[in-house]
Amino acid sequence: MMLSASLPGPIFRFGVAGKVDKKFKNLMDFGTPAAVINQKKRRLSLSPLMAAAALVKTGCSSPLKFYQEVLTAARTNFTQEISFQAKDKDISLAKTLLHISAEYEAFIAFNREMDASSFQNERKGSIVSSDVQDSKQMDSMLMAGKRIEEWLSELDAIAKEVEVELVSRDIGCHYIEVLEAVNKVLFESRGFKRSAVVDSKCSYLHSVLSSRCGSAILLSIIYIEVCRRLNLTILGSRVGEDFLIWPQTGNPEELFKVSSGHSLFGIVNGRCVDNPKSKASDLNSHSLLGLDIASNRDIIGIYLANLIRLHWKRASRTNHGLMLTSPLRPVDDDTTDGSSIPLLRPQDLRLAIMASEKLLILQPHNWALRRDHGMMLYFSRDYGEAVQELSICMAFAPEEEAEILEPFVEKLHFMRLESSWKSLGHKGRLTVP
Repeated sequence: MMLSASLPGPIFRFGVAGKVDKKFKNLMDFGTPAAVINQKKRRLSLSPLMAAAALVKTGCSSPLKFYQEVLTAARTNFTQEISFQAKDKDISLAKTLLHISAEYEAFIAFNREMDASSFQNERKGSIVSSDVQDSKQMDSMLMAGKRIEEWLSELDAIAKEVEVELVSRDIGCHYIEVLEAVNKVLFESRGFKRSAVVDSKCSYLHSVLSSRCGSAILLSIIYIEVCRRLNLTILGSRVGEDFLIWPQTGNPEELFKVSSGHSLFGIVNGRCVDNPKSKASDLNSHSLLGLDIASNRDIIGIYLANLIRLHWKRASRTNHGLMLTSPLRPVDDDTTDGSSIPLLRPQDLRLAIMASEKLLILQPHNWALRRDHGMMLYFSRDYGEAVQELSICMAFAPEEEAEILEPFVEKLHFMRLESSWKSLGHKGRLTVP
């Protein structure tokens, strides 16, 4: 079973920019987890599925408002889970990703409800309100019929199956035997497999636990979470385009011993280890020790970057080859205005922006990420927010990058003014000097 994970291209870079001038530090305050938590402190105790139950019990007749509450609660809970005040080892990968799933499901449900409301409003003489929903549906729709706690229990159940497998073999608890049992339960008994096509259905944890078909990075995370429940620490690292995992051990040579044509390291990580074109194929017990170990925050960051790329590719599907940074180059062309922005699929573009917002909570000083976030806001025609993000980016970006951004941001200022001008009923265009 392949557990390699494709990583984002150059426009989705990791790491924190170098030293930042103190005068710009106040620009970043709003993006820190602590700031977000303080702004939404009153919602911290509200889990998305508890909100669903509360809606049903109180007889609330506004699903749109409910979904907005769930969106807010899911984002706040995500922020709390990965807060910089928490130790990295205390961050739950599974719980964090399930909060991301809850936000995704609430967003999809909100859009679906908006579409239903629009359809009913268009029907002549219709006075049926879309605010009335079946209570059973409301209580179960957000996470494929299960609460976050129930999806976490699903991982507990998988770990229990591994324990039963070990007992049935009447063997000890050496990590090699544990890994073999995990492989059997996950990939044989449970039938987990890597999806041939990476789409939304295999890119959210609850969907993968339900369908047992998922992206490589999610299968790696499930593997890590199951082993953690068995008191076996699994390490991970980015190697080229792959994300590789292996057990923490003082004797890495055992991982590379070939038995029946495969090493344990190869069985855990899949075909990428045997692919001569992959950097993973060059690894051995010595070079393995030299890899940079990914923290829990790093793994969440890799997952979110993959999510951004997935939704951006879907959003720009009708504009083949469109890059986020494409508009920065022909900035001197007078056609760079609101009417020349290519039309993108709005739902996927919004999902990409949502994933980018969460990644910025993890990496608030990542200038390249903030630039990409600002460009997505530009494509969604949120000119005011785009100007804000790109202006902050210029404070942290290398000088040559800031010089490219500056004329584009100036154009955005005028596009924002023109948009406001037209919203007041004025006709014609503002002249850009």
